[in-house]
Amino acid sequence: MDMTESANPFALPRSCSHCRLGHLCLPRACSFQELGLLDTVIGYQPPYPPKQRIFSQGSPFHSCYVVKSGSVKTVYVNEQGEEKVLGFYLPSEMFGFEGIFQDSHTCSAIALERTTICHISFRNLEQLATQLPSLQHWMFRMMSHELNILEQLNRWLSQNCAEERIIGFLLDLSARQSARNLSPTRFRLTMNRSDIANFLGMALETVSRILARLQRDRLLDIRGREVIINDLATLNRFKSMDDNANDGLNRHLIGRG
Repeated sequence: MDMTESANPFALPRSCSHCRLGHLCLPRACSFQELGLLDTVIGYQPPYPPKQRIFSQGSPFHSCYVVKSGSVKTVYVNEQGEEKVLGFYLPSEMFGFEGIFQDSHTCSAIALERTTICHISFRNLEQLATQLPSLQHWMFRMMSHELNILEQLNRWLSQNCAEERIIGFLLDLSARQSARNLSPTRFRLTMNRSDIANFLGMALETVSRILARLQRDRLLDIRGREVIINDLATLNRFKSMDDNANDGLNRHLIGRG
């Protein structure tokens, strides 16, 4: 059974103004005085265990979501039953916007580990945005950002070789860690290699082979699911050379559901 927005939400144990991730997600659009209003549109549910669905493909759209702790993947299943991983979301990142157009979700969101989610009532968010111009402006920017990321991702996956995709994926995770004031060179992969391969459009064996090669070259170490980047500068130079070779396209390997 899905733990969806249809369940009765609980009051947030802590307000947006006290959240350590508040400066990275929704509240950054508002002044300190306006944060109290945001608490009226945000709900909390008990943590989702690993593999628990947050919402299902085809379910009614009511809310957007922000990862408070843990991580989430979004997945689309076609008519033949084939699964495609669309993206991965880390603390402070928002997902679920894709359901706005059809009033239903076009993919499923699944917790990768024990995960806490902030549920944002979209109807109430719309109403609040009419009172707060800064929030309305943020909403438009967020939706435009989602479209740009999707377009860039499609171009990136179609134009790069397997090794470049893996390096780009790791550098993206590194940058997202750094944005949360965490180590950009040491982090845990909450997704398994099968999910990574699916997301990047590659065979699992190819992912494993390339990661092994990067370890042999001493660019990184992998201990279980922990990644230690030994030479971040070299990896960034590799990606920069690739970007310049492709008309300087600024790619961000961030999946969005």
